[in-house]
This record gives sequence, C-alpha cells and structure tokens, in this order.
Amino acid sequence: MATASPQPAAELPSPASLRGVAQTAAARGEPLVVMTSLAGCPYCDIVRKHYLLPMRREGLVQAVQIDILDRTSNLQGFRGENTTPAEQVKRWDARVAPTVLFFGPDGQELAERLVGVAVPDFYGEYLEARLETARRQLTRR
Repeated sequence: MATASPQPAAELPSPASLRGVAQTAAARGEPLVVMTSLAGCPYCDIVRKHYLLPMRREGLVQAVQIDILDRTSNLQGFRGENTTPAEQVKRWDARVAPTVLFFGPDGQELAERLVGVAVPDFYGEYLEARLETARRQLTRR
C-alpha cells in the first residue's frame, strides 16, 4: 500500500519563543522574518503563500507568523519575558496585517517594515530589498 506524500504546510509556523527562533535564524546568518497575520486576511494569504512560504521551503528565510488577535497563546519574547501574540504585536505597534518585520537575535529591527500590500506587482522586490538590508545589518553586529 502506497503512502501519501506529506502536503506542504499552508501556514507559517507560530513560534512559542521569539528568542528561540531568532537565535536559530542568526545561527544560520539570517534575520528572523515575522509576519503579523489575521485570520481571513486575503493580503496575508498573498504574502504567506506567494512569498514567505516558498522562500521558507527553499531554506532562504526563517519566517514565522503571529496572529494579531491571539490573546490566549503563550509567547516568549526576545528577552525571555512571557506575553501573548496580541500583546507583542501591540508593543511593536504593528497594527496592519500583514506587517513583515525583520529581527536580529536580540529583537532589534534590522530593516524597514513592509506594511500591507500596497503594490502587489512589486512586493517581491520590496521584500528582497528589506531582506538584503537586514542581512547586511546582521553581519555588522
């Protein structure tokens, strides 16, 4: 009997620890890419399915998502503090979904945020430029 091959994940993982995933990303020489997300958000789906998930599958980025309305899950912040995803997003003042942020292992933002999807035709170029900036900043630390 043949077994079905696993389907690729349709979602980005939601981290239990920002500190942990940021350190893993930094050990690979990469920034941590965090997308703020909202259930049912069509723009979040575009960023997730057309950009971040394919890049993650190819090993090009360490990307996770945080639900801006999740007030019940536990999340460890960059400094080890306990919080929720919604509270963390509020601290970042990332009110728009999707917002893509680029972090170093200490929680410092390394590049300008990508807020929303203003021009879908150029989103890939904007994302690549921010990633390049974040990678350069990471190597300077």
